[in-house]
Amino acid sequence: MEWKKESKIFIWLLGFFLFAYYMPIGNKRFDGAILEAFALTKWYAQEHVLFCLIPAFFIAGVIAVFISQGTVIKYFGAHATKWKSYLIASLSGTILAVCSCTILPLFSSIHKRGAGLGPAITFLYSGPAINILAIILTARILGFELGLARIIGAVVFSIIIGLIMSFLYRKEENARADKMNFPEVKGERPLWQSSFHFFVLVFILVFINWGKPNTDAGLLFWIWSNKWLITSMFGILFIFSLIKILKIKAAYVALAVIPILISAIIFPSQPTIPFVLSVIGLTVLTLITPGEPQEWVNETWGFTKQILPLLAVGVLTAGFLLGTTNGEGILPSEWVFSLVGGNSLFSNFFASVFGAFMYFATLTEIPILQGLLKNGMGQGPALALLLAGPALSLPNMLVIQNIIGTQKTVVYVVLVIVMATASGLLYGALY
Repeated sequence: MEWKKESKIFIWLLGFFLFAYYMPIGNKRFDGAILEAFALTKWYAQEHVLFCLIPAFFIAGVIAVFISQGTVIKYFGAHATKWKSYLIASLSGTILAVCSCTILPLFSSIHKRGAGLGPAITFLYSGPAINILAIILTARILGFELGLARIIGAVVFSIIIGLIMSFLYRKEENARADKMNFPEVKGERPLWQSSFHFFVLVFILVFINWGKPNTDAGLLFWIWSNKWLITSMFGILFIFSLIKILKIKAAYVALAVIPILISAIIFPSQPTIPFVLSVIGLTVLTLITPGEPQEWVNETWGFTKQILPLLAVGVLTAGFLLGTTNGEGILPSEWVFSLVGGNSLFSNFFASVFGAFMYFATLTEIPILQGLLKNGMGQGPALALLLAGPALSLPNMLVIQNIIGTQKTVVYVVLVIVMATASGLLYGALY
């Protein structure tokens, strides 16, 4: 009815007016929280959007265009072999050094292509939770037992949560599967070509975001020291893929590569410049090449405009409420320290909720937890935060809600919090 629509508009206007009228400008904590919100957003834009999200958007576009709907349905659809689809989905995160936000374009893409809700949710949870570098650093810095508990908990819980979501919405999923369950399209590109193009992009994403380890020796440090060289090698393979697999004219690719090489020579210590030029060059090449390249960039843009604005709102909100690692939000950090000690039901529950709503970039949960443990955090709440934090965040929730709806998002978040709390209680009792 018209009056309902108008009343909603009035309530929004009234709410904004009251907020503006009573806004506590001048209050030290409120002003600090505002600055923290923009500080987190600036850090996110500088450190995360270029090297994490942009490659992830292009990878999502690859899934949407180059991996057929029939293939996704075959391995992840509602009628696929359950043990295979859940096993693949739960272990796929080991090769992706992604956070709760970078996984979203990939989740959105496989769900759009027909993946069943259960395997898609399993992939959504496990992707940020069990990347191999995070597991290694957790065991090394926080202890072997906590690292082992993290990987077991993440794999098992991702499957359990996916199975529960699939069971709860089985009627809806079966109806959706009936509409999408068609045979593989014949005459499509060989699987090895699609896989080659996909994994080159995945390895670029992994190595470009390789974090500095907590040691100055060993394989992990060597990879970090040479990550731009390694990324460049995969960049050469990517050029091969553009020419031979996507059939983009070699002359056009060469014209796009020249400014990238020049910038790398002129600015050897600023890899961001050639990377940005690479993104611009790739965008232009795909826009001017009809067929699949144009479809690829269009799908990439579709995921970008769907997800990025919601992430911006979520990051601003998370910064305002919880602050950054260098400052406090509107909620005092003393509250957090005092609430996660011991191994009570409440401390584990609070750690799960806190982890679920706070934003953790890839691997940042480890130094944060290290500080919390030194200030009296219990082992159980530490595991609870490890299992809820990297897989969820407020920005993550906003985007998931836009993809699968409010009800499914609420159920998913509740399941993650409940299972993280239970795992923390069990682990805390054992250690």
